Amino acid sequence: MDRTEIFVAERPRLVGLATRVLSDPAEAEDVVQQAWLRLDAAGDDIENLPAWLTTVTTRLCLDRLRARRSVPVPEVEVAEQAPDPADDVVLADTVGVALQVVLDRLTPQERVAFVLHDTFGFEFATIAAVLDSTPAAARKLASRARAKVRQPASEDALADWEVVDAFLAAARQGDFTRLVQLLAPDAVITADDAAVLAGTPQRIEGRDEVATFFNGSAKSALPVLVDDRPGAAWYLQGEAKVLFDFTLVDGLVTAITFRAEPEVLSRVTRREAAAPRD
Repeated sequence: MDRTEIFVAERPRLVGLATRVLSDPAEAEDVVQQAWLRLDAAGDDIENLPAWLTTVTTRLCLDRLRARRSVPVPEVEVAEQAPDPADDVVLADTVGVALQVVLDRLTPQERVAFVLHDTFGFEFATIAAVLDSTPAAARKLASRARAKVRQPASEDALADWEVVDAFLAAARQGDFTRLVQLLAPDAVITADDAAVLAGTPQRIEGRDEVATFFNGSAKSALPVLVDDRPGAAWYLQGEAKVLFDFTLVDGLVTAITFRAEPEVLSRVTRREAAAPRD
């Protein structure tokens, strides 16, 4: 394979990495395009092109993160707990919907170390090379970031109704990345018999599978309450036909049950959708 073919093959992975680091798909696309321009201008002595592209893309992301900080933010030491969980806890997939707010409070190096290790499983030696530091320093950065993420400020937590409405908005907009952020790793879709007869799937398991099902859908779903729980419902001619009953734990959607039994639908009432936070 020549350089162009390798880059095309690596591009989805690079865009995914940059999107996780920057939390901005459009900016991630720009960064990967910039990496391509650097590759086009590079010499012929690149031994491992995928690794080279990963390093360049990550460093470009780091530059973008640093540029976002108009005022220097002092380092804040967070007490670490022993043993260091870095080798056996993949925290980035389970921290909840407030992750983005917390990531924005991390220093650029903490953010890169945390995302590369906890999301993508990079070794600390590789992260150290990207950050021009040592493996021990990279490990400490990731551990410090993890401690901050584990202890988010109370104002970062979204209310259940905000999570539900954020999920529906992401579904309508086809924002797959946001859907994944809002779902627990073991998220599941189930349905009662009446809903299955109405055409809903009986069962879908796994975060990616649930996100794929909802991606670009739910355009006719409206925000509702059922027994004082926030949810959504598909309406036809002003009447609720299928309830989307959400189960949430620690700010993540763990289950969505489609319900169409008349007794359940009789308890459904309309509510106003959540206004997005600034």
